[in-house]
Amino acid sequence: MKILMINGSPHAQGNTARALEEMKQIFEREGIEIEYVHVGGRDIRGCTGCSACFKTKKCVIDDIVNELASVFEECDGMVVGSPVYYAAPNGALLAFLNRLFYSTKFDKRMKVGAGIVVARRGGCTASFDVLNKYFTISGMPVASSQYWNIAHGALPSQVEEDAEGLQTMRTLANNMVFLMKSIALGKEKYGLPETEKPARTNFVR
Repeated sequence: MKILMINGSPHAQGNTARALEEMKQIFEREGIEIEYVHVGGRDIRGCTGCSACFKTKKCVIDDIVNELASVFEECDGMVVGSPVYYAAPNGALLAFLNRLFYSTKFDKRMKVGAGIVVARRGGCTASFDVLNKYFTISGMPVASSQYWNIAHGALPSQVEEDAEGLQTMRTLANNMVFLMKSIALGKEKYGLPETEKPARTNFVR
C-alpha cells in the first residue's frame, strides 16, 4: 500500500513537518510505502479556470502538480499537513491542491484522506474544514482520530510540548492504515460502489 504525504508549510523542518513525522513513523512500522513531498515553500500558481485539463487530463501549468498527479493516482491514501495563516491553510498549498484535484480526472473514490493543521493558537478547525472539502468532494473517505487533527506550536519544535496533539497524529495514522486495508479488502470482494451519471445543477434559471 502507498500513501502520499504533503507538507504544506513553507518551513521544511517546522512544526507541521514534526506532526507529519509522527504519522510517518506509524506508516513505516506498518509497512506502508510513503511518498513525502514538501510543497509549502514552492512558488505555485493558482488555477486560472481555463478548463483545458478537461481535454488534456493535466494542468496547463506544467509544474509539481503534474509531477505528482501519477503518484496521487496510484496511492491508497493522502495526508495533507498545513500551518494555519489567518484561519486558513497556507496559500501555496491551497493553490497546489486546487489544481491537483481539479486537473486530475481519474477516479479518486475510496482513497483515504486526512488533513492535519498546526497553529500557535486559533483558526485550526476552520483550516481543518477547508482541507477536508478536497476529500469529500472526491468520494474519498476521511480518516478520523481521537480529536480533531490539530497540533499546537509556534516556535520551531514547540509542537513537541503538545503531547495530546502528537498522540492525535499517531491515532490518526493507525486509523488510516486500518481504513486503507479494510477498503482494499472490500474492493477485492465487492468492488467500488455503483455510480450514477452526475446531475449538475446551479442556481441560474
